[in-house]
Amino acid sequence: MMNLRSPLCFALASASLISPLTLSSTAIAQSAHPDSLLNLPTASTSALDLSASVTADDRSTSDASAPTPTGRILPNAEFRPQPRSNRMAQFTDAHQLQDVQPTDWAYTALNDLITRYDCLKGYPDGSFRGDRALSRYEFAAGLNACLQTMERLLAETTADRVTRTDLDTVQRLMQDFETELAQLENQVEGVESRLQFLEDNQFSTTTKLFGQVVVGLQGRASGNADFIDASQNFLGRDGIQESSDPNNEISLGYNAQLSLLTQFSPRSFLLTSFQAGNLNTNVTTNFFGLNNNFTRLGYESDTGNALSLSDLSYRHLVANNLAVIVGTNGVNPVNVFRGPSRIESAGFGPLSRFAQRNPIIQIGSTSAGLGFDWQATPRVSIQGVYSAAFANTATAGLFRDSYTLGLQAFITPTRDIDVSLYYLNSYSGSSGGLLQTGVGDEQMSLTSGARLNTDAFGATANWAIADEITLGTWVGFTDSAQVNFQGSAQTTNWMFSLQFPDLFAEGNYGAIFFGQPPRIVGSNLKVNGSLSGNIPSLLRGTLGTEAGGRRDRTLHLEGFYRWRLTDNITLTPGVIVLFNPGHNANNDTITIGAVRTTFSF
Repeated sequence: MMNLRSPLCFALASASLISPLTLSSTAIAQSAHPDSLLNLPTASTSALDLSASVTADDRSTSDASAPTPTGRILPNAEFRPQPRSNRMAQFTDAHQLQDVQPTDWAYTALNDLITRYDCLKGYPDGSFRGDRALSRYEFAAGLNACLQTMERLLAETTADRVTRTDLDTVQRLMQDFETELAQLENQVEGVESRLQFLEDNQFSTTTKLFGQVVVGLQGRASGNADFIDASQNFLGRDGIQESSDPNNEISLGYNAQLSLLTQFSPRSFLLTSFQAGNLNTNVTTNFFGLNNNFTRLGYESDTGNALSLSDLSYRHLVANNLAVIVGTNGVNPVNVFRGPSRIESAGFGPLSRFAQRNPIIQIGSTSAGLGFDWQATPRVSIQGVYSAAFANTATAGLFRDSYTLGLQAFITPTRDIDVSLYYLNSYSGSSGGLLQTGVGDEQMSLTSGARLNTDAFGATANWAIADEITLGTWVGFTDSAQVNFQGSAQTTNWMFSLQFPDLFAEGNYGAIFFGQPPRIVGSNLKVNGSLSGNIPSLLRGTLGTEAGGRRDRTLHLEGFYRWRLTDNITLTPGVIVLFNPGHNANNDTITIGAVRTTFSF
């Protein structure tokens, strides 16, 4: 019987909790998963950062029905976020462990293990968590790690650090745990064998294949809208709900993504992504008219079941703190800006399109261009991007038609707080009077041939109050001036969220979102000096000839729970409630229910 109260035994037991040799069925399974084979950025880093961690936290997917991809790092693949506590941190002294005090009975043992043997790691939040339960397999793994360190130190003639008594103690423990150590060795050999099999049978030595399939089952409660002035037979509210919702049947559809990542060197790779889908909740009749953007889901994709190219971009780390991206598809603020949200994702994040991210980041629906990511300081990074909507046509190209220019500062003032501040300038060009965000009020002008120059300002922040609770928020403002006519229009949007990582079980996720989709708050558009083309005025029945903003506002409430059934399958039920949909208090409340199933590989 070993004495776990002895300093050396206690230290070895503690080390096993965080030893790099500790293996489990989950760890073995993850070793064969694409996110441990690809040297890709994490969700908290940029799409351009090739020096980031090997394990990818969460990558988002593309949405062909949306004006821009709903993804960030790899637009066509989803990966599970890893809890922060799973990533280890190295310490040089026991006093650096925030939950270990010099008065603790095991302090001396821990300090010896760190300073003399260098085989102890702590958790990234600075804790040791010495009260956690310990299995015999975990103890064996830590024991083995420390024995190897001691033998190395003895071989280096550093006997002043490792005594023969310590080594004899460890060897006796090795005899007691001979069975567990043998099984541990078999597990390691099994992992090596599986990795060798993967290397021998991969279809390419430079290209990795991964993807996902999202299947959605959704429906919404039937409601009525006040859209037409029946007495005059044109647009304008009259208090009578004469339009019924035709899209009130339960539907079933899919969105599939496939990505090829070709790594030319540790500092550069080419991403090629494809997708196909058949899901579309768009209303094609006059129900809500311009207001389909309030009810769309984030995982919708309707390519008519045809395969389409969604991302073709090359990314290169030109310096240790500077990376660039260039491509014909998938280069836009959505994919270049770093994002505080861990769940900004069509397959794993919110169900609605609005709750995915601040809509102004999607402005312009651009796709081809170039961008950069500069890690200015350990706590501040800067991202910039220029992208065009019609770069592939000789008459428009990169600079003559619609474009978006964006700049973002991503700041981490503390380990628990992330803040992003961003500015975008967009020219609508032949896209006319549309912002092309695909959410809320995106049409600013009704005047035929109107072109907009839009300045957009926004901020997003997340605060990890605890490991189990994250508070998030964003706010956005746009100011669009008509280039070839007079006047301007402004919109605002905002969102608050409460997110619960690992709710009820590790890998699960719960969240509640509440906010206001983009809403026109001011409009004084003119043609030849006269008010004309104003959207709020049109919907009030005054044919766009009055200035002013929307009188009512839509409030968006959403809740979902992502349940990880296996390492590769998640099930996400959720509910969305829209109060005053279409920014119209005369419209019935809309309730949307959905169950999303995501298969990743």
